[in-house]
Amino acid sequence: MKMTTPISDFVHDYVVKHPLRLHMPGHKGALLTGFETYDITEVAGADSLYEADGIIRESERNASLLFGCPTFYSTEGSSQCIRAMLYLVTVYARARGIERPLILAGRNAHKTFLSAVALLDLDVEWLYPTGDWGYLACPIEPNQLRDTLEACEIKPAAVYLTSPDYLGNVADMEGLAAVCHHYGVMLLVDNAHGAYLKFLSPSRHPMDLGADLCCDSAHKTLPVLTGGAYLHIGVHLPADFCEQAKQALALFGSTSPSYLILQSLDMANGVLASKKYAAALAKTVKLVDTCRRTLAAHGLYSSNQDEPLKLTLCPRGYGYTGMEVADYLRENGMECEFADPDSIVLMITPAITEGDMARLTEALLALPPRKALPLCPPPLVKPERAMSVREATLAPSEILPVRDCVGRVLAMATVGCPPAVPIVASGEIIDEGCLACFDYYGIETCAVVRQIFSDTRKDGSI
Repeated sequence: MKMTTPISDFVHDYVVKHPLRLHMPGHKGALLTGFETYDITEVAGADSLYEADGIIRESERNASLLFGCPTFYSTEGSSQCIRAMLYLVTVYARARGIERPLILAGRNAHKTFLSAVALLDLDVEWLYPTGDWGYLACPIEPNQLRDTLEACEIKPAAVYLTSPDYLGNVADMEGLAAVCHHYGVMLLVDNAHGAYLKFLSPSRHPMDLGADLCCDSAHKTLPVLTGGAYLHIGVHLPADFCEQAKQALALFGSTSPSYLILQSLDMANGVLASKKYAAALAKTVKLVDTCRRTLAAHGLYSSNQDEPLKLTLCPRGYGYTGMEVADYLRENGMECEFADPDSIVLMITPAITEGDMARLTEALLALPPRKALPLCPPPLVKPERAMSVREATLAPSEILPVRDCVGRVLAMATVGCPPAVPIVASGEIIDEGCLACFDYYGIETCAVVRQIFSDTRKDGSI
């Protein structure tokens, strides 16, 4: 599929003309980091991201062809798209007389979800996994979701799930979508880590498996600059969703979107449409699978994640914490994506060569085994709710050592198990079980709702 690159072509032509830049940004194209020449703003002909009717609109149409559904650009990551998705659901629900929509959400939602809930004043009921799971994984099965929806006294406006999760677990999206649609509920998916799933054969992208709204962080797994993301809208949804998509993104986005990121998204269309990329992706999937099998045979336990390009190791059985393995790789010139006491996450893309994978495998195999460490992550807590997310988020707050927070209500959801998955949600009461989790993940302070005391003394004085 041949793709045009209208944004990049325009900026290149602009640079070649070498105009006197009497507009923003202030660097005027003078080099400091090396990117400045191509960093422009909404000059004549450059279009405008949130009122796109020119080159940006053409580029987004190219992306829509790639993904097979209406697709819109974000230059502020999936966070902007998550808020936009929830805004669209809110508008849709309120148009049907539902003043405060209810969202059922997997408990491992990114903290951006909570900020959106607070801004939009939504109600949330959490979906918890069955079995012994931690904070980063929240596998919800179709039968479990069916039972939950069947028991709901108030019909939710949407179900919100994260798949793939940070550890690489992928939900049964087709089955979950079928359940949602049976009950007339929309399915929203945070697919930040899975943009590349579209380009597998066959596609495993949520939009091809029945999701209604979905966000992808293009920059996480595709050749796109940090901040580049997509908002996808199901072709079966009412036209209002597409018509209001730009409005939804603009509500939460900067009025100065990065043209460097837009050029990156634009150029990526041509790369992703090529047979060369599909072949490289298929080859990389095989390399990762081979590495995973090799390490498992050597005793380095790999988690049972289903995401093809994520290598998640659980090295405690080999005698190491995830952080220790991360330090070891760093000493050998390799930087991991994430590590905690139990896991280490390595993200692979076709930009990682066969030689790179061999180097990684060799380094891990050279790690000497030690006495196994017990696997003892704290159990998932289910704190009691005292206030709505919005009430707690907007309440006066104070930051205290965690040991002084028992019995207090969490304000801002800043106490997340890395990466940004809240252990306690805004409005929930911090209990002793929460303290054990905070200690395990190295969390030392919390923002809690400030206790309001009367300023009037017994004698009436102030």
